[in-house]
Formats: sequence, C-alpha cells, structure tokens
Amino acid sequence: MAKKKNLKQKLNEASKEVASAQAEVKSTVQSATQTASSSNNMLFHKENYLLMGAGLVLIFIGFLLMAGGKSADPNVFDKDALFSFRRITLAPILVLLGFAVEGYAILKKPSTN
Repeated sequence: MAKKKNLKQKLNEASKEVASAQAEVKSTVQSATQTASSSNNMLFHKENYLLMGAGLVLIFIGFLLMAGGKSADPNVFDKDALFSFRRITLAPILVLLGFAVEGYAILKKPSTN
C-alpha cells in the first residue's frame, strides 16, 4: 500500500515536470518563431549580392578576353594572336580573381549596425 502511494506521488511529480518542460519548449519555440519572422528571410545581404555580381562580371570579362584568336586563313598559324599576354596571363588572372571574389562574397558576414 505504501508502495502504491509512493508510485502515485512519483507519477504526479513526473507529470508536473513534463508539463513544465512542455511549457518551456513552447515558449522557446514561440520566441524563436517571432525572431525568425521578424528578421530578413534572405539568404545573403545586399552587400553579398553586389560582391557576387562583381565576381561574375570579372569571370565573364576573363572568358571574353580568352576568346578569339581565329585566323582568316586556316592554313596560317598566328602564334602571336594565340599566345598573347591577354589570353595566357591576363584572362586567367581575371577568372581566378572573379572566383576569389565569389568565395569572399559567400563567406562574408554582414556588418551589424
């Protein structure tokens, strides 16, 4: 009989603890939901998107500079046009710089004001 009372008492205590834990979880979820809904749902901020655009422009310009080199006569090989500084050095540097800017734009955290 004493064991039954002891078990009932423990059951009541456990149910009170569960109820308080449920209330705590509910309030935490509500506050997190309010915080999420009040903040901007964009993945990145404006500055990140501007940097990404600048990186894409650099990559595009680099590929444009690499293009070309077509000869009017297919039987003539123009070594200077194909192996020019613009195609061999400048364009790849711009493409790599563009990819670096893209990586920076993705990893940059927004400034908090």
